[in-house]
Amino acid sequence: MTSEFSAAPLRSPSGSAAQEGLAPMPLLLIGVVFAIAIGLRQVVPLNTDVSWLIVVCERMLDGQRLYRDIIEINPPMAAFAYLPGVALARVLGVDPRHVIDAQLLLLAAASLFAVSRILRLSPATAPLKSGALAVWAAAVVTILPMHVFAQREHIAMLTFLPALAVYALRSDREPLPPWAILIAGAGAGITLAFKPFFTVPAALCILFAAIRSRSWRVLFAPENIIAAALVITVSVSTYIFYPEYFTVTYPLVRDTYLSWSMPASVIFLNDATLAFAIAMVSVLLARQKRTPDSLLLVTALASIGFAVSFFLQRRGWAYHSYPMVAVALLAMGYALTGAANTAPRSRRLEIASAFMLAVTFVVGMLWFNVTVYVGPVRQAVEGLMPHARILVLSGEAAIGHPLVRDINGVWVSRQENLWIREFVRLTRERTFVDAATDAKLNDYLALERKWLIEDFKRLPPDLVLVDNLRNDWGAWARADAEVSQLLKPYTLVRSVDGIDILRRNE
Repeated sequence: MTSEFSAAPLRSPSGSAAQEGLAPMPLLLIGVVFAIAIGLRQVVPLNTDVSWLIVVCERMLDGQRLYRDIIEINPPMAAFAYLPGVALARVLGVDPRHVIDAQLLLLAAASLFAVSRILRLSPATAPLKSGALAVWAAAVVTILPMHVFAQREHIAMLTFLPALAVYALRSDREPLPPWAILIAGAGAGITLAFKPFFTVPAALCILFAAIRSRSWRVLFAPENIIAAALVITVSVSTYIFYPEYFTVTYPLVRDTYLSWSMPASVIFLNDATLAFAIAMVSVLLARQKRTPDSLLLVTALASIGFAVSFFLQRRGWAYHSYPMVAVALLAMGYALTGAANTAPRSRRLEIASAFMLAVTFVVGMLWFNVTVYVGPVRQAVEGLMPHARILVLSGEAAIGHPLVRDINGVWVSRQENLWIREFVRLTRERTFVDAATDAKLNDYLALERKWLIEDFKRLPPDLVLVDNLRNDWGAWARADAEVSQLLKPYTLVRSVDGIDILRRNE
């Protein structure tokens, strides 16, 4: 008698078609996809948040303490995801961005390989040796991200993919080997450790597996226990080693960042929602005459779960939507490439499917390649001073990052940008603020001002960029006696699209 959680029996590599690998041509095309992805990393600018988190990791390696010397809005997992790559780059003496890019491409390859190996464990998913789907999946996880490449959502989606394959097999009551359970559990745990919002897709998939397998015990499958244990370990470790996250950072985030929402039109009416809708409709139309299999249902449910998490974050930002769009496109590719169909398909259907896939992919690429335009600031700053220490007075993070890394400068502030003042402004504009809340917000503004002055005195910047286009930071600096005094030794070099560039006098 065997348990539904028992390990899969060993199979001979040559015993069935399910164990066969991809043909040489799909493997070659996958290589081309990765080559294109590598090329894009040379021309697509480094993501703003990724650039900042590299700075965070460098400072941590220098002995600075997260949430005390470095103020980061996210839990520690955001920094620790990049720390190994930054540490390795320091050992090799290379730019960390190249190591991070390589790390993500290797993770993408490993994730897809793990999914492939897991799905081959079941005869029901054996046809997934389909070359077209493999090439499509490779493009979705490496080329589609564009400017959000290496964002936390990109990493979280990649670590979650093996769990999707396990959930599909678990729903069909298929036995799984320990290595598959371990990879799925660890991957799901890492994903959930990034953001609590990612609990939604995981919960939907686990519930589906329990319902379809007709066993409540699936809720407590080993991979779920591993994921839960990992999340608990990360949470407890954060409380023990980084108490300032709970005492300083989270109250700030709760009372400012989490207190307001972007307009509904921004959250729901965007290209991410369009790509998601096209993908889901395509799946329904492609499979309307067939009973959907477990893999398709799990993938579609995961995409819906990531959509819920995207909408719950209430920002409508491109990088928040990547898991939703990427997993939806994977489901779309599975349905339209004929990966699970043994019956021959008409030429007309193949052309229509390829067209829909291409259109949706392009919509996604354009959406994920949107950047904040800050003008030719880099060209204006580059060459003014080698290895310049830079401070930016602005609530817009894209002004300073990746600028400071592009010019091989030094970031002065303990923050990515002066986000507290920006979030306080939005909180006051978009929510009702009573007297007690208003006083608390003023305390937060005073704290950020204190940090700014301390950072300015600790490491006087060579260049100060003052953003007069967004919220008139120049007027704010002039109105503050101490900040104005700190800026007296600086001379205006030039203004670029509303951004004043000040250089410290020799």
